[in-house]
Amino acid sequence: MASSNFVDYVKIFVRSGAGGNGSCHFRREKFVEFGGPDGGDGGTGGSIILRGNSQYWTLIHLKYQRHIFAENGDCGHGARAHGKNGANVYIDVPLGTVVRDPETRRTVGEVTEDGEEFVLLKGGRGGLGNWHFRSATNQAPRYAQPGEESQEGWFILELKVLADVGLVGFPNAGKSTLLSVVSAAKPKIANYAFTTLEPNLGIVSYRDHKSFVMADIPGIIEGAHQGRGIGHRFLRHIEHNSILLFMIPADSDDIEKEYGILLNELEQYNPELLDKSRLLAITKSDMLDDELTREIEKTLPPGIPHVFISSVIGYQIDRLKDMLWMALQP
Repeated sequence: MASSNFVDYVKIFVRSGAGGNGSCHFRREKFVEFGGPDGGDGGTGGSIILRGNSQYWTLIHLKYQRHIFAENGDCGHGARAHGKNGANVYIDVPLGTVVRDPETRRTVGEVTEDGEEFVLLKGGRGGLGNWHFRSATNQAPRYAQPGEESQEGWFILELKVLADVGLVGFPNAGKSTLLSVVSAAKPKIANYAFTTLEPNLGIVSYRDHKSFVMADIPGIIEGAHQGRGIGHRFLRHIEHNSILLFMIPADSDDIEKEYGILLNELEQYNPELLDKSRLLAITKSDMLDDELTREIEKTLPPGIPHVFISSVIGYQIDRLKDMLWMALQP
């Protein structure tokens, strides 16, 4: 497979900073015989923080930087001087990034908004200096508190593309062609399976300067929920789409059967996907006459809004956009 700038899965090792030790120090000045304890606190260790950045669309910047460490806090000093805090490390990630534990696959956190911050590992607290431990019965404590240890671990970052409309269909259903027609996106288009090996996003212009985001998700095949084809590489991208636009060519042997297979793959992967709004577009309809259209319409799956379209000649593309826009309204 050719290399790509689109990376939607990385495994990274991160370590927060340890807290600095508190100082065990006593005041020593001329003419001050018993200065007493004046050890300062240690600095707090730096934290590892994920930050949503709308300018990022891939995790490729983390592909070759898989070990990320924050600074330790400095030790405290005399004269109750506080140790320097370790600098936090901010990891900018695309919107829609999910963090998982690599062993349990449990979701640890998610970043979906620009500027949103998620503390992956918190830096250790600095230890208290001996000044805090003085008392009437112990006026010269000769001990201070050590700083907290750092935290570390492996984490998986997965990107789920955020879009209003996700295109769902078998390879060569016309998804890339539709995206290239309704937006400025330029996905690869060819007459063979799996032309699209990564999600493509396009901004679809609508009336009165309105717009919405459409995602061309790589083609599905039967058994994709088990990892067949490119399976899980694309199924997770469907999870963050508001509306699913199923696309099936007009020359399909059995449109209702193909729709059922697509629906089953989504259900097997994540049953919650069936709660999303669904529309059906019959593509390549420029080859149909009115009589054939009426015959095919009788065989379509019930209960789902449908439209016959042709991206090549622009047939009913405006109507499709109207239906999508209406479905997106709360």
